[in-house]
Amino acid sequence: MVAPSTTHSLETFQQLVATVAQQLHGRALDNGLQEWLNAHYGADSDWYQQMMEACACGVEQGWLCQRENGGIRWGRVFEASAELGGFSVDVVQMKDIAGPHHSHPLGEIDLILPITPDALFDGHGAGWCVYEPGSAHNPTVSQGEAWVLYLLPQGQIQFTRRAA
Repeated sequence: MVAPSTTHSLETFQQLVATVAQQLHGRALDNGLQEWLNAHYGADSDWYQQMMEACACGVEQGWLCQRENGGIRWGRVFEASAELGGFSVDVVQMKDIAGPHHSHPLGEIDLILPITPDALFDGHGAGWCVYEPGSAHNPTVSQGEAWVLYLLPQGQIQFTRRAA
C-alpha cells in the first residue's frame, strides 16, 4: 500500500488532474491518446507518483472513494468543468472484482493505480487505458487491488439496466 503524504488535499488532487485533463480537450479518444498519456504521464513519471500519493491521502482523509457498494469503493470527485477540460472525475477502489456493465457515449479515459503491485484493470497494468466513444465493458480489477481514476467527457456514462 502506498503511504499517504500529508501534503495532498482535494485542491492539489484537482490541480494534478487538471494538468493532464486540460491537454486532452478536443483530442480523439483512441490508442494514439493512450500511447501519448503513457509516454508523458505514465507509471514512471513524477506526476504519476504524485497521483498515487494523492489518492492514498484522499482515501485516508475521506474525500476520495467515500461510497461503497458490493465491495467497490467509489465516488465522483468533480463534475465536468472547463477547468478539467470538460471531463468529470471519478475514482473507484476495487479488489479482484468486476463492476457494473456500462457504456461510454463519448469515451472514457482511465488511469490505473495499482495498490497491489501486479493488479490489472481490464488486463492493463499501471498507467493509462483509453476507451473510444461507444465502447462498453464490465470494469474488472484482477490480481489484487487498484484505484482507477475515470475521466468522462461531459460526465457521460450509461449503466446497463439489469433484467427484472
